[in-house]
Amino acid sequence: MERLKQLPVLGALFTFADARPRLAAWIVLSLGIVILLLVEARDVGLLLGQWVALIVASVLVAGLCIWIVSWEDKDEAAEEAAEK
Repeated sequence: MERLKQLPVLGALFTFADARPRLAAWIVLSLGIVILLLVEARDVGLLLGQWVALIVASVLVAGLCIWIVSWEDKDEAAEEAAEK
């Protein structure tokens, strides 16, 4: 892992992910969902506006998922503070 962090591009990505983990998770999840959407719906015959609406909705749902998952982080931080 340390060897990967020394590479210029990957090192910058790891630094970004360490600094902003929720934003990095949102980006990765959004990319995954949008790529799956493009692959699976390519032959459906959607119009440009429909594609844009689906992509925007997918990115927003990914953000909502990361936000909901982050609620658990707050609970763990509160428990650690209570123990101290």
